[in-house]
Amino acid sequence: MVDREFCDFLEYKLGQVFANSKNEQINHFWCDGVLLPTIDKYYSKKFVNDNREIPMMKVFAGLTGQDEYELTLKLGSQALSKYAREMDITGCLDEKDENWFEIDIERKKIVIQLT
Repeated sequence: MVDREFCDFLEYKLGQVFANSKNEQINHFWCDGVLLPTIDKYYSKKFVNDNREIPMMKVFAGLTGQDEYELTLKLGSQALSKYAREMDITGCLDEKDENWFEIDIERKKIVIQLT
């Protein structure tokens, strides 16, 4: 399930990844919020099942925590199955996988891959 609680979870995880990053461009970044897409269709079960992602989410991050980044949440099979059944997907974030998080500072885009 992607809801306010999940957004708070992502905000915390992004703050951790920034603080612990070896990338000097982001290791002083803050995360000051994650928002769901403003258009409901982007997180409807049908859209998510068909596209395996939730696009158009927003993250407020950067040196002040106020720069607006576009977030795409990609769902692997485990997360997709749980999402379809309206279950908690926080356990689908595998921090051991180095590819769970991507950031493009210039284009202000973040991609998070769930298992």
